[in-house]
Amino acid sequence: MIELSPDRARRAIVEHTGRMAEAAASAGPGAAVPTAPQWTVTELVEHVGQTQNWVAEIIERRITDPAGLPAEMAVLPVDPHDWPTWLSESAQRVVDACSDGALDAPVFNAAGDERTGGRFWLSSVLNETVVHGFDAAAAAHRPPDIEPDVAAALISNHFKMLTSPTWQMYRSESADAIRGAGQTLQWQATDAAEGWFIERRPDGATWQPGTRKADVTVTGPAQSLLLILTRRLPLAGHGAVDGDAALAQHWLDRTAHVAD
Repeated sequence: MIELSPDRARRAIVEHTGRMAEAAASAGPGAAVPTAPQWTVTELVEHVGQTQNWVAEIIERRITDPAGLPAEMAVLPVDPHDWPTWLSESAQRVVDACSDGALDAPVFNAAGDERTGGRFWLSSVLNETVVHGFDAAAAAHRPPDIEPDVAAALISNHFKMLTSPTWQMYRSESADAIRGAGQTLQWQATDAAEGWFIERRPDGATWQPGTRKADVTVTGPAQSLLLILTRRLPLAGHGAVDGDAALAQHWLDRTAHVAD
């Protein structure tokens, strides 16, 4: 399974934030976001910059108690010409906060899984930046540009979130919907030598890296798989399906994040 090094993840956050700024400038502040239709480009930029600054503060202050999470959000500049600088600064702040020394320090982990808080937040910020960067690209009618290793790492992060204690606690409807009686699904990247195997058990869905015989297999470039799983692209036409397509679609229909 591909695991991005911290340096690679930090570099990707900065690079994809820059691409997002370029796409947002091309689309314009009032442009609709076709892959997140409840948002405009302005709201998209605000969300990403605020998230990066918010996470940076959590790590900088070594917050361990969720009751102490930051209550105030960074303010988006009024002039869109100032957005690239604002985004660049927010990206740099969060990657500086996610230093090697901070990654294993005591910090709140919102997933409640085995990761340290710093490593959880590094993956989460990368996910927010890359997926919403695609949203900005879609608003600007630009093609997606997500490197296979980054996409593969974010697919793993996606499955970690869907099978985390926090998902069961706060998204119980979704967690219950993806329970099953042994149905199996897998997602297989064609450009990253990666696979993700899912079993829907009565006590909850589980996943592990690798491939094996499954009831349905969805194959495609890691970028396409990530965008399908995050509901940015439809399954039809973007992933090759071998087996029970309805099973794959059922999974997708019941694993949407609240804010996407």
